[in-house]
Amino acid sequence: MSSDFDPADFVDNDFQARKAAAAASASSAGSVRAPSREEVDSKVVEAQQRLAELKRAQEELERERASLEETRRRRMEFQTGREEMLQNLTRGIGLLEEAEFTARRDAEQMTKTLADFHHALTKVQATNEESWTKDNFNIELTRALTAIENARMEWNTARLKLPVLSGQPANQEPSASKLAMGSPLAGGQDFLQLCKLGLAFTWPLALVLLLGFGVLVFVMTSNR
Repeated sequence: MSSDFDPADFVDNDFQARKAAAAASASSAGSVRAPSREEVDSKVVEAQQRLAELKRAQEELERERASLEETRRRRMEFQTGREEMLQNLTRGIGLLEEAEFTARRDAEQMTKTLADFHHALTKVQATNEESWTKDNFNIELTRALTAIENARMEWNTARLKLPVLSGQPANQEPSASKLAMGSPLAGGQDFLQLCKLGLAFTWPLALVLLLGFGVLVFVMTSNR
């Protein structure tokens, strides 16, 4: 069975129409109304505050950018300086070690040569012909010549090894000719030059041996 009443009968159509018209009028009035002075002042203050915040943020970003650039510059300086000093110090250590080795070797050579010179000087100074007699003249003369020739060989050998003995600076390398004489087996020497060098170094010893042999023969003949 159908209902005896319709819900639409209880709706006041005039009231609904007036309510809708009032809402539309209020909406239209709100969109058209100009902002008040207080609203404008409020918006200006709000905009200034936002600008101030943006300026502070910009300044903070500028400071951060400057700090990052300084950090990057210092890091590049560190990397460049580290690489530079690694190369310089490594090269310097190598050069100083080589120079130290050379200086130590030269010092050892000088010490040995100095001792040899002192020994040779003592031998030469001990040759006093005033103490020679007729009986020991030849023997003492042979000893004196031997001491002198040994001293001469020490001197010539030392001059080849130590440039300072030839009046050259201590750090100057010996000349090519002196190096060749110091190393007679060098590839630049021919057989004739080697023979000459050998004769130059051995003739004093040969002379001493001949004198010694002559003295020995003389003594043996005298005893007969």
